[in-house]
Amino acid sequence: MPAAEGADERIRLVIADDQALVRGALAALLELEGDLAVVGVAADGLEAVRMVAELRPDVCLMDVQMPDLDGIEATRRVRAAGPDTRVLIVTTFDRPGYLRSALDAGASGFIVKDTPADQLAEAVRRVHAGFRVLDPVLAEESLFDGANPLSEREQQVLRLAADGRSAGAIASDVFLSAGTVRNHLSAAIGKTGAANRAQAVRIAQDKGWI
Repeated sequence: MPAAEGADERIRLVIADDQALVRGALAALLELEGDLAVVGVAADGLEAVRMVAELRPDVCLMDVQMPDLDGIEATRRVRAAGPDTRVLIVTTFDRPGYLRSALDAGASGFIVKDTPADQLAEAVRRVHAGFRVLDPVLAEESLFDGANPLSEREQQVLRLAADGRSAGAIASDVFLSAGTVRNHLSAAIGKTGAANRAQAVRIAQDKGWI
């Protein structure tokens, strides 16, 4: 694609990814395109939200799993802080549940990191133009996997249970009683079809539900 006549006409990008090598590689690849300009890079979701609010880019490329604030919640906040900024999820986690969550949060696209560079650049352009860009395999899988059956509270306690902490420890983190936490965990186990808490966590993670 030919270079734009001026820098002001280029599509302005912010890249959010917690891996420095990935941030650098994406920025280098996209800067090779004459019509794209990387104006900022963020190492976590909170930094991405702040950067979007400050720089007002056209498109934010967002990873899913990042420290401090995950890419799904960061997408929701980015869209609230800068509704003119489109969000394109670029992730290694090719899970249908993440795709659904990202779209619900306001993302305009969802692709995986092994997408060829020319296709990534074209995805940025299409998202900027107002189109939705989805990984076709994930889009098909999401139709058959169904929506996330877990409530927000069930997702929360399962995330906290992932490191093996007790119901009492989880309760102190979420300001609930241990009995209420156990009820949420029991509901999550039932909804995932798991035999126990650890299996429920694994299933929910594999599905992209947490």
